[in-house]
Amino acid sequence: MAAAAAASSTSSSQPFLYLLLRSLLLLVAARLSSASLKLPLHHTLTLSPTYPQRPATVVSPVVSGASAGTGQYFVTLHLGSPPQPLHLVVDTGSDLIWARCSSSSNSSSSSPVDPLRPFHPLLSSSFCPLHCYDPLCRLVPRVPHFPCHRHTRIHSACRYNYTYGDGSFSSGIFASDITTVNTTRNGLAKLPLLHFGCAFHSSGPSVSGPAFHGAQGVLGLGRGPISFSTQLHRRFGNKFSYCLMDFTLSPPPTSFLIIGNHPSKNSTMAFTKLIANPALPTFYYVNVTSVSVDGVKLHIDPSVWALDETGSGGTVVDSGTTLTLIIEPAYSAILAAMRRRLELPEASPSGQVPFDLCVNVTGVRRPRLPRLRFGMEGEGWMRRKATFSPPARNYFIDTEEGVKCLGIQPVGDGGGAFSVIGNVMQQGYLWEFDNDRSRLGFTRRGCAVSP
Repeated sequence: MAAAAAASSTSSSQPFLYLLLRSLLLLVAARLSSASLKLPLHHTLTLSPTYPQRPATVVSPVVSGASAGTGQYFVTLHLGSPPQPLHLVVDTGSDLIWARCSSSSNSSSSSPVDPLRPFHPLLSSSFCPLHCYDPLCRLVPRVPHFPCHRHTRIHSACRYNYTYGDGSFSSGIFASDITTVNTTRNGLAKLPLLHFGCAFHSSGPSVSGPAFHGAQGVLGLGRGPISFSTQLHRRFGNKFSYCLMDFTLSPPPTSFLIIGNHPSKNSTMAFTKLIANPALPTFYYVNVTSVSVDGVKLHIDPSVWALDETGSGGTVVDSGTTLTLIIEPAYSAILAAMRRRLELPEASPSGQVPFDLCVNVTGVRRPRLPRLRFGMEGEGWMRRKATFSPPARNYFIDTEEGVKCLGIQPVGDGGGAFSVIGNVMQQGYLWEFDNDRSRLGFTRRGCAVSP
């Protein structure tokens, strides 16, 4: 069931408008992450010991960051003994799990009522920094030229430096600790030992300031061996799913992150093949084969969507990117087709709104907006095409009262660029990332009812 349409009042649209402006400046660079150096999907290193048989699924609430003026979704993770709650960005476009850390042993150094206080590793009896000679330390980007002494643990912790494409970074100690999560039915659920980055330094537009309001770190859900889903695959299977409900609504509906099999089978789910890109193995690539507007297929050369031999091109499904980004010349073709089909007057929004197409919908109760459809390569031996046909509110967004804009941005076709299906476009769908079968499922049914 699709979420209700976003409110169009000026006051309710301001935080959303801000996050969209921020998206244009940051998210293209952030997705071209030099830190996203992913290792093979099924690695041989043991990330956790064997645990007793327990329920095969964890369902954890996901909340919107709209109230903080950011276009991210968060999940609460509890680290340490006793547990310390952390608000982390749900990001399928990166692997590392990391949280802001404090070197203080005094919890009063940050307000006990502050929901965004950092993690205090010295207050956790189960916190354990990994040694720089530990094989797991090879899975994270290391601090260059930092001495590593085999027999001196205090001075030889595994020091990482995770750098994003826009220059943002998270730097600290790669460590392990006991983890629990909030679930919808059973309260706190204990998980296997988690390996994560304890960040004593983080800086840059993607991980600090207004772009990071409401967050204490990032929950990486990428395809690499240090991501949250991969670390838990021995217990739950290498599969997870989520619903991202419309975060412009107030109060926002509850979304869910499901680790393991979804509790309910959904026969309406369409599947498309996940494509591996050795150059950027973190990302969930899908093969877009066609785009249509109001049922008319656009004339776009298939090579525009394809991954080339250098790893450039392709299309990524990413929960950590707000807007959808389309590579040229496909973007220009979509923009031109939208203009041809629109029967509403174009608008010139106030301020510096970075959109190429806006329409005036003042007084129009149900504006007729063109329908956008993405055809994707099917999954399985039959290779039936999977069609992603989101509602218009997923790509025509309210920027101010009486104005809707096409919330898609262009990406240049050079320098390793690729297209991104962002979280606004994903809203109202149940998405299933199945790494065991290397496929991505999606359906508009399954989000209205709690799993």
